[in-house]
Amino acid sequence: MYTLTNVTKTYTQSRRNVTALNNVTLEIPDGQMVVIQGPTGGGKSTLLQMLGALDRPTSGSVELEKSSLSKLGDGKLTKIRATDIGFVFQGFNLIPTLTAQENVETALAPLKISGAERKRRAAEALVSVGLGDRGSHLPSELSGGQQQRVAIARALVKDPDVLLADEPTGNLDEETRDEIMDLLEGLWRDRGLTLIVVTHDSAIAKRAQRRLHIKHGQVKEVA
Repeated sequence: MYTLTNVTKTYTQSRRNVTALNNVTLEIPDGQMVVIQGPTGGGKSTLLQMLGALDRPTSGSVELEKSSLSKLGDGKLTKIRATDIGFVFQGFNLIPTLTAQENVETALAPLKISGAERKRRAAEALVSVGLGDRGSHLPSELSGGQQQRVAIARALVKDPDVLLADEPTGNLDEETRDEIMDLLEGLWRDRGLTLIVVTHDSAIAKRAQRRLHIKHGQVKEVA
């Protein structure tokens, strides 16, 4: 699925160069569940941005299914994000004035499909996360766990190959955390997704097939 070769990412902050990723070489096979951990500022978010085609490395290459994300133009990267990669964030990122159904439909807006097809697929996605009866509710009328389920449905409605989750349970209590992770793990198994989760939570990390630790921009395997 992913092949990263000698990936380095350097930013300039206050006239100083900061290395967020330092010569990272990594392979993530298709269908694997991976957890990425590490201290704040260690490079987790930068690595996820590379995997999500949201940024390019300063040097080295990032390949997704043989497509070189580091060399593609902005238009092609936008298309990949719109069709191949789903994103789930800690803060849900739902549009407050749209219903759950409409929030899920927004992920299909870049695709050339009819309004009726968007509604059908969004409704099916909500059913898949256990919210088939909440499509007409605004985010403010939903619990935090339900809002995250809507966000997961929005990520999955375009039928991506990869699901990237950045602290997906960071705003949830322990019980709801477990429910959301049960959902994500079930969807990963049922759909054959490649699931990559950034988390500080060791309970989530124990669920993964593979654990990576990133510190000072360098990635190491966790036994």
